[in-house]
Amino acid sequence: MQEGSPPFDLIVIGAGAAGLMCAHAAASRGQRVGILEHGREPGAKILVSGGGRCNFTHLETAASDFISDNPHFVRSALARFTPHDFCERMTAHGLTWNEKDAGQLFCDQGARAIRDMLVKDCRDAGVEIRTHQTVQEVRRADHGGFHLSLPRGAVTAPHLVIATGGLSLPKLGATPFGYRIAEQFGIPVVPPRPGLVPFVFNDPDRARWEALAGVSVTAAVTVNKNKTFTGGLLFTHKGLSGPAVLDASCHWSPGDPVSINLLPGMDVGHWLKSERARHPKKALHNLLSGQVPKRLAEILCETVIADDQLARLSDKAIGGIAEALTRWTVVPHSTAGWRLAEVTVGGVDTRALSSKTMMANDVPGLYFIGEVVDVTGRLGGFNFQWAWASGWAAGVGVADSDLGRD
Repeated sequence: MQEGSPPFDLIVIGAGAAGLMCAHAAASRGQRVGILEHGREPGAKILVSGGGRCNFTHLETAASDFISDNPHFVRSALARFTPHDFCERMTAHGLTWNEKDAGQLFCDQGARAIRDMLVKDCRDAGVEIRTHQTVQEVRRADHGGFHLSLPRGAVTAPHLVIATGGLSLPKLGATPFGYRIAEQFGIPVVPPRPGLVPFVFNDPDRARWEALAGVSVTAAVTVNKNKTFTGGLLFTHKGLSGPAVLDASCHWSPGDPVSINLLPGMDVGHWLKSERARHPKKALHNLLSGQVPKRLAEILCETVIADDQLARLSDKAIGGIAEALTRWTVVPHSTAGWRLAEVTVGGVDTRALSSKTMMANDVPGLYFIGEVVDVTGRLGGFNFQWAWASGWAAGVGVADSDLGRD
């Protein structure tokens, strides 16, 4: 893809989920499309998603499942390309799926089948995909559109889509390229931070809880006083992980306390009093072992609540135990950072973009899609659905535009 190559209507930088979707949407509507990918193959992040199984969407996707400084921005794209639309594409390729938890869809044939489907669709539509392509400079072309400098030559196009992702999983080649392009063209960026990422304990808490590494429990994790996520909580050697923790991390700021209910859905005080009446000689740690893993029950009784026979627990003591079990509070030292973050929170400010086409309001022909944008979904397939929807919106937006048409 150098000077002298056939002219392009659209260049997409980034061959991830959003970039591939965008390229196909535009090419299938008659646009001449090229993709520049700096990695060695397209869809690297797709291939590792869901442990290789690819939780490719969530059937109940709604605007409320996303974080953004502009929370209504996602509505248009999500309404115009739905989870069912993506499932129809999979069916056309003979791919099948299973529903793990309510609404979470995983590909039976694995993540590579999803990636291969997207690449095949692009190539069948005439998209030129080039890997190992490092864009050195982007500037306005003399005739309008955009001029991209590459190590070997250059390419121009009237439309440019930035689909370079965020800063999560740097081992897959994440860079701040997309943010730099936004700032170059005067588009604000919401400061990015790691999301869907484990918490790291401070040293005293780590010493106290590291013996529980590998123990998991269902819990309700609350941050910012009113953001509560219920699901798996996993103790690690360094802190806490699991679906509830990962979702909570997207709303956490350094220094904020995290409140954890280890027995969600229970009236713990009433339960303890009932058990005291029925089994007065039973030890508290034995009773708790029926609700949480034994190791957790024992360490809780050693470090957080005092172990004793139930008959010896006063109503006041039971109230304190219930409080400790349902409002266990920790203040994480930090998150595990970009290395383990699944997504980026923050990014290109959506107030500067069209919610219908993803084009920059003040820079005609320049689009931003996927994770590079300040839109972050919960765990469970929502971020892939945003990639599909935002990519489709931009691809159709390019095709519907008069910019650069002969």
